[in-house]
Amino acid sequence: MHIPEPRGADSATISAPFDAIIVGGSYAGLSAATQLARARRRVLVIDGGQRRNRYASHSHGFLTRDGSGTAAIAEKGKAQLLAYATVTWLDGTAAQAAACGDGDGDGFNVTLADGSVVHGRRLVLATGVIDELPRVEGLAARWGSSVFHCPYCHGYELEQGAIGVLATGPLSMHHALMLPDWGTVTFFLNDAFEPDAAQLAQLDARGVTVVRTPVAQIDGVADVVLADGSRHAMAGLFVATRTRLASSLAGELGCLLEEGAMGPFVRTDEQKASSVPGVFCCGDAGRMAGSVAFAVADGAMAGVAAHRSLMFGLDQAAKPPSIFSPAPVTNAASALAK
Repeated sequence: MHIPEPRGADSATISAPFDAIIVGGSYAGLSAATQLARARRRVLVIDGGQRRNRYASHSHGFLTRDGSGTAAIAEKGKAQLLAYATVTWLDGTAAQAAACGDGDGDGFNVTLADGSVVHGRRLVLATGVIDELPRVEGLAARWGSSVFHCPYCHGYELEQGAIGVLATGPLSMHHALMLPDWGTVTFFLNDAFEPDAAQLAQLDARGVTVVRTPVAQIDGVADVVLADGSRHAMAGLFVATRTRLASSLAGELGCLLEEGAMGPFVRTDEQKASSVPGVFCCGDAGRMAGSVAFAVADGAMAGVAAHRSLMFGLDQAAKPPSIFSPAPVTNAASALAK
């Protein structure tokens, strides 16, 4: 089901409010919308069609869909979501968002790129992040096919072959120490990071080879060509990217952000509620690092929490009923003793 084409700035506002507007129709947004749709709530999904993992052909590690195409998972999720009669889908971009009234329960107006406005009682941001790659010739062209960032998503398929880690900063040390479980690792420092003595000992203990000569380009499948002309043939190359939020909506709404190891993300509680009442955030925009499995789980939590807030009010949304809130246990030993 699709909303009508906008009729101009003066008359394009959809008069009947939605219970929830989901900004972002990838895995997290689809998951959040599904929970709300199954609660028979009126939901609008606004999607710009730019999945973060669109460069990767297949997804791994997601239960029952291991090895499925990344696009196929999203397409099937969308088709299943649109089977619910209360769901409206809009291919487009949310340009602005603002709380109505005093910002404590009056909902939100979302302005689309064409100037039309939609209203929702709750807002779920599943807007994702953008990866910023280091400027190395040939790197971007292989992003998602033989250059990766997540060992759990792509490491197994490298068949324990030669794996490169291209340093971008201190986080790359973590990459280099992890990846020997997936293959034989070479750590290319590329003037971006220099391990101290303790770190060098850790790398040596994990069997990691350290190369300090600067990288000139990436060639072949994932071959690392150094400035001196030497070549290291790799089955795959891992890079810790810098990320930035793909949308400015969270900042415009006043959501608090946190600075993660890879970049900023929206601060949320365990219910995926942001610091702004009525705004929930899920997926890569609301966690330090992610995957399809994490995004779907986050979206389910955000959708359920948004629905709870519609039923019980914003001040009760993050407070489970008392039957689900046993007295806290101070340690495991005392729990076993009871």
